Amino acid sequence: MKPTPPSVADFDARRDLALWTHERLCTQYGAPFRFFSTKDPLSELISALLSHRTRNQDSHQAYQQLRARFETWDAVRDAPTEEVQEAIKACTWPEQKAPRLQHVLREVGHRCGGPCNLEFLADLPIPEARAWLEALPGVGPKTSAAVLLFSTMRRPAMPVDSHHHRVAQRLGLIGPKVGEAAAHAQLEALLPPGWDAQQVYDHHEAFMFHGQKCCYFHTPACGRCVLLERCPTGQARTHHNPVSEPSLF
Repeated sequence: MKPTPPSVADFDARRDLALWTHERLCTQYGAPFRFFSTKDPLSELISALLSHRTRNQDSHQAYQQLRARFETWDAVRDAPTEEVQEAIKACTWPEQKAPRLQHVLREVGHRCGGPCNLEFLADLPIPEARAWLEALPGVGPKTSAAVLLFSTMRRPAMPVDSHHHRVAQRLGLIGPKVGEAAAHAQLEALLPPGWDAQQVYDHHEAFMFHGQKCCYFHTPACGRCVLLERCPTGQARTHHNPVSEPSLF
């Protein structure tokens, strides 16, 4: 029997760790999780753009004020930029986000040949749908995945936020120099290809919750972490030394 190539062995080890982590965290935080959003895809896109570098409560307030002030997204697109900026002042950098939102809405309309609700993305293969979204100004992998997964389309594309990224990096699922944008493809590749939207959502939410509730940016609570037995970062911090496993990187 030929030995398994190192690259394949490494991938298999990381997938095994990812699925083990999924089970541990889903049990810890009570999956399946209820989808928090009931927005249509275009509304989810606008909400995601408002949330960049903004606290959830502030971006939610900005989104609600925008919807209260304008009846349609076409009205937002065609309004004086100062009015849009005033409506979203609760979020960070409204002076930058207002013209960007209008630019995105104009681009969506132009590329769709008129008013567009982005529902057509449900009929495209996920890589094509993400590429279509990421061609819009200010839209990266996290936003494109969020639109597909969180919106009413409920498509199995996995966003990676800062909490998810931090947990994955400390576990060794991705290398120490892999940024959030690049992490999307690497972490999504570790998931079974047949997973549905609920399973992908549970995976993302469980990692996010763990980052918020235990694996903090500063002083992570490694001593009470349910992943400690397979987390090299936690073991180094606590001097915990179970049966050692080879480093994945």
